[in-house]
Amino acid sequence: MRTRELARLISTLGKLPREQRYAVVTELASMQSRASSIDVIEAEAPARPECPHCASSHTIKHGRYGDLQRFRCRHCNRTFNTLTGTPLAHLHLRDKWLGQAEALRDGLSLRQVSERLHIAQSTAFRWRHRFLALPQTVQAQALIGIAEADEAYFLRSCKGQRRGIGRASRRRGGKAAKRGLSFEQVPVLIARDRMGSTANFMLESVSAQEISRVLGPILPADTVLCTDGGTALAAAARYLEVEHHPINLSAGVRVQGAWHVQNVNAFCSRLRAWMVRFKGVATKYLTNYLGWFRVLDRSPRFSPDPARLLALAVRA
Repeated sequence: MRTRELARLISTLGKLPREQRYAVVTELASMQSRASSIDVIEAEAPARPECPHCASSHTIKHGRYGDLQRFRCRHCNRTFNTLTGTPLAHLHLRDKWLGQAEALRDGLSLRQVSERLHIAQSTAFRWRHRFLALPQTVQAQALIGIAEADEAYFLRSCKGQRRGIGRASRRRGGKAAKRGLSFEQVPVLIARDRMGSTANFMLESVSAQEISRVLGPILPADTVLCTDGGTALAAAARYLEVEHHPINLSAGVRVQGAWHVQNVNAFCSRLRAWMVRFKGVATKYLTNYLGWFRVLDRSPRFSPDPARLLALAVRA
């Protein structure tokens, strides 16, 4: 568009009724937000991405599909774009995706997301778990130096399930009859080193065998493990043959030189406080929320860039 034509268009906007001006402004904001989302998504893609259908690297650009660059595979002759094969494929309203990422950063409830983005709560729920599908898999692959480990327990929940619960429904989360291990609660092992690298695992049981199975791959032989002295953790440390320093918290001991579990305990406290806002989390989605919090907790001042959260949803 020429400069003179653009000036004429802008002058025409001032003559529109208030409602029409508002509609134009809203549409322009939507277009800008959609363009920003696409910029973030395509910035994550390599210049010549692998084909998601056959994994061939012989791909070429093949026009655009909507707002996204399209590619064609020379091996299988199929086309794809940056979102193909990702959790965000086939989702609409891309102009609201950065807003959804901001909602994840702010830890909003489904109702709050629905009101902020003007979408249905069912859409907010679907988007939340699509956005978290990849971040929940991103965690520490190795704990270096001094590592701390402890168990945390979360109420077993069938939230959203209408049949086959086997008990009366709870309201607003509820509480277990007793603390610690019981059939009412799900054990989660949280391991963290002094650099802030964190991994957590939902356990099938609190046993030395189960703890060894999940801790073994992320504990190098020269790692020093600090725990609260629990029987299962101590037995797992012996089985893995790593140096182990138990801290007897029940006797009032908090620190023994460089050995303590304050780092992992502080993380658990922040996690529990953050989870309260959701008034109960369905057990089948618990790993998504644990991954969500790991991303938040690793970011400066607990406030990651929404663009980074959107990028993680596409490429973890």
